[in-house]
Amino acid sequence: MYVAADGAIEGSITGGCVESAVVMEAEEVLAGKPARLVTYGISDELAGTAGLTCGGIVHIFVHALDEDGAEALEEALAEVRAGRPAAVATLLDGDAAGALMAVIPGRVEDARSFAVAEQQQTTADRPGEHDGRVIGTLGGPGLLSDGVARDAAGLLEQGATSMRSYGNDGSTLGVGLRVHVTSFASRPQMLIFGAIDFSAALTPLALELGYRVTISDPRERFVKAPRFARADEVHIGWPDEAFAGRFLGPRDAVIVFSHDRRLDVPALQGALATGAGYIGALGSRRTTAERNERLREAGVSEEGIARVYAPCGLDIGGGTPGETAISILAEIVSARSQRQPSPLRETQGAIQPHVGAHTFVG
Repeated sequence: MYVAADGAIEGSITGGCVESAVVMEAEEVLAGKPARLVTYGISDELAGTAGLTCGGIVHIFVHALDEDGAEALEEALAEVRAGRPAAVATLLDGDAAGALMAVIPGRVEDARSFAVAEQQQTTADRPGEHDGRVIGTLGGPGLLSDGVARDAAGLLEQGATSMRSYGNDGSTLGVGLRVHVTSFASRPQMLIFGAIDFSAALTPLALELGYRVTISDPRERFVKAPRFARADEVHIGWPDEAFAGRFLGPRDAVIVFSHDRRLDVPALQGALATGAGYIGALGSRRTTAERNERLREAGVSEEGIARVYAPCGLDIGGGTPGETAISILAEIVSARSQRQPSPLRETQGAIQPHVGAHTFVG
């Protein structure tokens, strides 16, 4: 949420629970008071006015946005609007609390991640990327900005927003200075092999979850059918051509819907050569067992076979393509969050994983 000196307000934090109280905090900061971290919760003494009546606790960092911070933020937002990844780091402690730094990944060593290393690629191999940039500084020790830039690049690869701690001297292994890194990652990719009913059902649901969907099939007449037009891309060709020049990391998914022997094994081999976080294959248990045997004959290790979710999807009793699509997406979300799927009424603890949040107030 942004609060301007003239009283203008843009955005919100909790949908109305604490906004009025935060505006008061922002006005004090704009009047010259130092940046501050404020906390609100259901047990707050202001529960009747500013507390979270829905439960839980929210921590909000209120700080002024200076000229350098505004420049860093503008650069990051320009990248996001262009569909490219960017990260914004905010220092929460020390004399420079409130300082902002933008990290734009590109062809820099610091932007490499474990997913890239697994694929034996460098960032220079990734299409459409430019030189990496760091805009602004977090102030304080010189080591701090360098360490945060490296960590921010790694978080972007995972699509993760996180709080990191650093030593007062800027060292990465230390405490004393907290930095919040907000990741604005590119859309994760979903590569689907086989232009069939299940692909048509899965595509619109995957788009709603933010995936960039590609449907690949060598049969031109099938893949060009109007029902696949909602996909971001349709690829006419064989699996090795679909993977060529395509980087897949831990946020991405590959799903094999084809039952053609010429397609499914090469598609799974290609997927296993990437760092894709989810690899699924449709089919009955008999089909899965036969396909696993063909994978072994093709030289795929047991460890590789174990990476494949097959038969893909959660057991929710679905039978139609739409219901199957829901079960597959539910499994993808479960695998990504490392949560064992169960009815919420039968579980305890937090319903939603903590992913972090960031509020700019200037």
